Amino acid sequence: MRQRFGGRGIGALGVLAAASCVVLSSCGGDGVAQTTFNSSSFAGHCASPRAGVDQQGSSNDEKTWLKLWTNELYLWYSEVPNNDPAAFATPQDYFAVLKTLQLSPSGNPKDRFHFIIPTAQWIQLSQSGVTAGYGVEWIFLPGCPTCTAAKVPRDLRVAFTEPGSPGATAPANLTRGAKVLAIDGADMVNGNDQTSINTLNAGLSPAGPNETHTFTVQDPGGPRTFSMKSANVTSTPVQNVQTIGSVGYLQFNDHIATAEKQLVAAVSTLKQANITDLVLDIRYNGGGFLGIASELAFMVAGPGRTSGKTFEKLTFNDKHPAIDPVTGEPIAPQPFAAVTQGFSLAPGQALPSLGLTRVFVLTGPGTCSASESVINSLQGVDVQVIQIGSTTCGKPYGFYPADNCGTTYFSIQFKGVNAKGFGDYSDGFVPAGTGAAGLLGCQVADDFAHQLGDPAEARLAAALGYAAGQPCPPPTSAPATSNALTASPRGYQLVAKAPWRENRIVRR
Repeated sequence: MRQRFGGRGIGALGVLAAASCVVLSSCGGDGVAQTTFNSSSFAGHCASPRAGVDQQGSSNDEKTWLKLWTNELYLWYSEVPNNDPAAFATPQDYFAVLKTLQLSPSGNPKDRFHFIIPTAQWIQLSQSGVTAGYGVEWIFLPGCPTCTAAKVPRDLRVAFTEPGSPGATAPANLTRGAKVLAIDGADMVNGNDQTSINTLNAGLSPAGPNETHTFTVQDPGGPRTFSMKSANVTSTPVQNVQTIGSVGYLQFNDHIATAEKQLVAAVSTLKQANITDLVLDIRYNGGGFLGIASELAFMVAGPGRTSGKTFEKLTFNDKHPAIDPVTGEPIAPQPFAAVTQGFSLAPGQALPSLGLTRVFVLTGPGTCSASESVINSLQGVDVQVIQIGSTTCGKPYGFYPADNCGTTYFSIQFKGVNAKGFGDYSDGFVPAGTGAAGLLGCQVADDFAHQLGDPAEARLAAALGYAAGQPCPPPTSAPATSNALTASPRGYQLVAKAPWRENRIVRR
């Protein structure tokens, strides 16, 4: 079984200052394809081999594998600078420079998606959705017109919490919109010395379970201080499934394995309710397994529009025009998945479907990769996608996770296009925008005064109004051309989100 995973890479730590950035890595349990490639001669030759998995090798062997593997599979291999591997202390340091330095048409870095993760962590996170933390999705709002998260003043809010997590239960009881004022005595709003930055990062992204940190937050009840202990939190990727009149709503946060079962249950519930429209809230969904995206797109559109049609077709670098270089199979259009793929349900079960001719998507800069594939694939089979919110991240690219010596590497290997051959949205889909990546819809800023799923929340309210034939509200967020990793024009920057949650990844 082959599953692709899609998204953008952003470090979960070091969000307050570039000097303290830590790149989270995503590890692929599937390993590196053993082909006739030169890199295969160095695969698994490790400075610190895993018993029963690797062979004794050296750091130089690992760097050599990375260089050869990049040259063989990286989508933009000809644009990679020729850096001396010996100049880098570790293979991971060397990997960081094995990417293009070219820019997108709007001036953003072409490759914003290069990252790594320890293999054991990748397997745990991608398959079970378990990660150490508080179960809180943090989000930075712009504190000044040109601020990023590294600058002050900062405005860090709670976007949402996982049910039953430390963040959602006493004594924290955090709800959407709560503003973080301090962590362990360090000033979140204005603290910009290195000691404060280190303290804030350590508190925001605990290294493991059972870490206790003290938070001061401002919420509707006023400022309050409490201690919060990290735990191994299981993500609930599908939340707030409900009907609002004849309109169905579901909040979808991650394309992880457990989402398969939850999406099937959600769509079955909405189908039984005989909904006429669907609002798919993917504003914080950075991506994940592309197979999940294919299933979801089928469940929205149904067999009538998707039978025999392409969900996504992949193109690799010019060394591989006809054969998938990882699987060795001929490159062929991937169909919409009409049955379960075996992520969290037994494979081969018929998927429920809604058979809709249009769908509303609530989006933001955190909407990335596999989530954008849902949008693009539905557009490709003439399901009308109405976009409410702000510009998506812009990632029509993806990769196969490659495990070598206990680190899984994610390096862009393919670009995806829909049934109409379109995949040129490297600067994101734009609500009410012009050009090929402009969609019908409304520009609406994120609303932190209401909970997700509340019909009064600005983006959901605009979608409900549109479905009822009402005009868009006055624009509250402008189309943006800058990258969400560095800019405030798109309205905010997500933090403390692992890169594996923001990608289009293929699992072989």
